[in-house]
Amino acid sequence: MPENVSAGGRFNVGGVMLDRPFKIRRLGHFGLDVENIDTCVEFYTRMFGLKIADPIDFGARVPAAEREKLGSGVGYFMRHGTDHHSFVLFPGRFRRRLAKHSVAEVTINQITWQVGSLREVVDGEVWLKQAGIHIARSGRDNPGSNWHAYPHDPEGHPNEIYYGIEQIGWDGLSKPQGMHRRDYREAPALPHRSEFAEVEEGLAAAIDIRSGYRFKEPLAETYDVGGILMARPFKVTKVGPVRIFASDVPGAIAYYRDTMGLRVTEEIDWNGHRCIFLRANTEHHSLAIYPMALRAELGLSAHTTLFSCGFQVADYSQLRGAVAFFKERGVTVRTLPPELFPGIDYSAFVIDPEGHAIQLYYAMTQIGWDGRPRAASAGLPIDNDNWPEVISDRPDAFDGESYLGPWS
Repeated sequence: MPENVSAGGRFNVGGVMLDRPFKIRRLGHFGLDVENIDTCVEFYTRMFGLKIADPIDFGARVPAAEREKLGSGVGYFMRHGTDHHSFVLFPGRFRRRLAKHSVAEVTINQITWQVGSLREVVDGEVWLKQAGIHIARSGRDNPGSNWHAYPHDPEGHPNEIYYGIEQIGWDGLSKPQGMHRRDYREAPALPHRSEFAEVEEGLAAAIDIRSGYRFKEPLAETYDVGGILMARPFKVTKVGPVRIFASDVPGAIAYYRDTMGLRVTEEIDWNGHRCIFLRANTEHHSLAIYPMALRAELGLSAHTTLFSCGFQVADYSQLRGAVAFFKERGVTVRTLPPELFPGIDYSAFVIDPEGHAIQLYYAMTQIGWDGRPRAASAGLPIDNDNWPEVISDRPDAFDGESYLGPWS
């Protein structure tokens, strides 16, 4: 039983009584398993400007006789900001070989939710297990250094709740390998020593703190973006929302609402398809659930249950610039009916080398204290065939989480 449970069955989470012993603050990061890891890493780094934070070798976990048959076993943690990783690409063949629980068409390897403390992770794992939720693993991995537990949703999508993630600063260097002094394969005893104490121990051992991984921008800086020379005419400032297809929509809703604690913002009916939008914080949605039958109707890849993962850019001008950038380079860019994405007006979908869709957008409606979304009639009319050069002002065009730090 979690230590913070009350006699009434509720939980003290940071001094607030809640129905579960953790509170999701935001979508932290997201990951995909892919077949051609090298092609996909090049695509996401060169085209989107994501930076490799660290590689990870899955090949070492497979018998040597099998490695050559499976291709590259190296996966990559990537980032758009200072979090060690916000987007992850892992080699699918190795992941399937090592997986104890895998579901056909699930190419998502993590939908990761940030909570507020280590105690929330530890007590959350206990509570989830008591609720009958499968926990794939827990503890703490390196690289990234985030404490976590991995519950799976009813459709087989791996979720993660985590606390704390390594931050990469102005020098672009990740934590060196020598600082990865211990992995945890289960939840730690609490209280645990601080990150500061761990770093002090590494410094006392004379670890070279300049030996971490550093990514170098592969493209020349040729674009004036808001007065800054950049290698692309846009900057990814946020990852999410995640959109998934479910064979059992009510079951998926129940899991993310009742177990994980996301709040339903809105529900729509589109061509007879029930679509649900759930939020973690003030954004209109950080997760959307669509029925599996909609996948073929929209012409999206049948190899994955991922509808899309969102990459937000800094403003509308950058969104237009990003679409042009991808089209000029022969990348498939699609638009889809805007009614399917309440809370977002203009957006476009970039199709990666394996058919996954990445939704580019510039703004999302924010939800206030009363929990009510903006009426559909109050949104901008969207003509996907004719995006204007500039759009009229709207109250929340620049609202939501701000990107901290320089763009490049």
